[in-house]
Amino acid sequence: MSGRDPDRRRALLDAADRVIMQEGPGVSMAAIAAEAGITKPILYRHFGDKHGLYQALADRHVRTVIAQLRPEFAATGAGPRGRARAAIGVYLDLIAANRNLYRFLFHRAGAEDSRVRSHMTSLVRSLGEELGEVLAAERAVPDPTRAQVLGHAFVGMVQTTGDWWLDHPEVDRDEVVEGLVDVIAAALTPAAGRAESTALAPARRAESTAHTA
Repeated sequence: MSGRDPDRRRALLDAADRVIMQEGPGVSMAAIAAEAGITKPILYRHFGDKHGLYQALADRHVRTVIAQLRPEFAATGAGPRGRARAAIGVYLDLIAANRNLYRFLFHRAGAEDSRVRSHMTSLVRSLGEELGEVLAAERAVPDPTRAQVLGHAFVGMVQTTGDWWLDHPEVDRDEVVEGLVDVIAAALTPAAGRAESTALAPARRAESTAHTA
């Protein structure tokens, strides 16, 4: 069945990417089909329906973003600020270079189809979970629950701020990056401080006992 031909599906998604990039998030399904050289019913046949096409595009692009962010999470040799700066910079550069695709997926497709919105939310949530696991594994946030809270908070903050930034091109990219990095560093520093304080508490109690003896 042609709808299961991965090469054909890839070519159709390439056509959808091109026309969305050219015409913006309001592009019609007929325009996508025309770019692919087929009719709209045939386009849907390859993906099941409009929802299938939206989901295929979401998978393609959100997973690409996640794949490019993952090495920044795992990078060694850089402190929390350096890694946050690199990851945020990668994300902002990706959405700026693919502005129309980003708006198509997060605004147009999500607004039209609750299933796509749920799917996008699931993909973003998986990134928050992954970041939380990294924070806990590296002891940047020793408590696993707090690590998950911060992982999801950081991902959500960067996503919504990036969305705002696309509507305010007059704001310097580096200013946005540093503002987000400051918030992340501030959230991580108290956690590190608490861990250090907890670790040193027995020694401090012993020292205090020795002085009063």
